[in-house]
Formats: sequence, C-alpha cells, structure tokens
Amino acid sequence: MTDTTNVNEATATADTIKVDIWSDVQCPWCYIGKRKFEAGAAMYGGAVEVEYHSYELSPDTPVEYAGTPTQYLSEKKGLPIAEVESMLQRVTGIAESVGLHYDYDSIHQTNTVISHELLHYAKAKGRQLDMKERLLKAYFVEGRHVGRIEDLADLAAEIGLDRSDVVRVLTEHAYLADVKADVAQAAEYGIQGVPFFVIDGKYGVSGAQDPDTFAQVLNQVRTEKSEETIA
Repeated sequence: MTDTTNVNEATATADTIKVDIWSDVQCPWCYIGKRKFEAGAAMYGGAVEVEYHSYELSPDTPVEYAGTPTQYLSEKKGLPIAEVESMLQRVTGIAESVGLHYDYDSIHQTNTVISHELLHYAKAKGRQLDMKERLLKAYFVEGRHVGRIEDLADLAAEIGLDRSDVVRVLTEHAYLADVKADVAQAAEYGIQGVPFFVIDGKYGVSGAQDPDTFAQVLNQVRTEKSEETIA
C-alpha cells in the first residue's frame, strides 16, 4: 500500500489534522485524488488522520452488469461510445501520471455498496486505509470483482483480515447502516461528486486537486491551529 499520511485513527494526537474523504471504489478520480492527496500530505509533512466515507456514484448498478464500463457510461450518460472511449483514455493517461495503471478492458462494472460495508468493517479493525487501497487497485488495475461477498472476502484476507468473519458481516449487512449514514451526511454537506475532502471539519476540497493545493490547505489549518493555541 502507498500511504503517505502520518497517522491512522488509533494514533491521532492534538496536533493531528483530520481529513474526511468521501469516495467510491469505482470512481477513477477518487484513486487519482488519493494519490495526489497523499503527495500533498507528504509535502505538508505533519500528522494527518484520514477517514474514508461512503459515496455511491451509481447505486442503481446491478452487481452482475453484463457490459463493459464503456457501455455502461454510454448508457448512463447518453453519450456515443467513441466519446466515452475518449474520456476513458484521458483519465487513464492522468492515472498513469500518478503511477496508476488503469485497465478498463478488464474492469467489472458492478454495484459497490457492499464494498463500502467492507470498508466500514475494516475501519472497525483499524485497517480502513489498507482496505481502501486494496479495493481500488483490485477494481482499476487487476480487474477483480468488488461487488460480491466471496471476492471481497478474498481481498480482505489478502490484507490480513479474518475471511470468515468478513463473509459473516457482509452476509448480515452489519455495516449497511453506516454506509447509509455516510451517504446522508454527504447530502447534508451538499456533496454532489467525489472525491470530496473535508479538512479539519471546515474546509472542503472537491476533486482530484494537485498536491500543492492539499499541502496549502493543510498548512493553512496548521497555522490557524497554532494561532488559536497562542490566543
């Protein structure tokens, strides 16, 4: 896993800046934005606590969609296949620029709600960041299926989570309420697209911005925190 943040949920301190990120597993800009944020956090250099929140770009997608991502986007957006292919070529090139090798020919378009349930389970086990990275890589790079319980359990086991326990909680939908709560909070914030970053609970950054932008906001928050301490 590539994760340049300095702390996780368990090791946050008073100097830590909390960053809440709304994201979807099948969002190409979310993976790109993750890399750019990580680079910005590294430039900033201070302690950052990251928590991912659920956002479903296409909650109406069937688990076993029969077509390709190109066909799906063409149908969903009402665009010609050629235009969608051009869009995907562009995003694939941008992904390459941050070290990500998207393989749209192998991607399994699917419903991601259960993968979000898995991310909440992983958060409860202190492994959310690892699980998020594994799911994004599985979907965009490896052509793995992220909409079925058995496939998700395999991915969870790869990062050291208990496979049988993952099957149990996903079968029971033990974390579905948490997913819905994240989606509801996104609506309250007025979030209409992802990735969306809420920094220190008060600054919103939308989209896969350049690392400089993230570093600048983090530094601004650190300055404000220092001034509040002095005051």
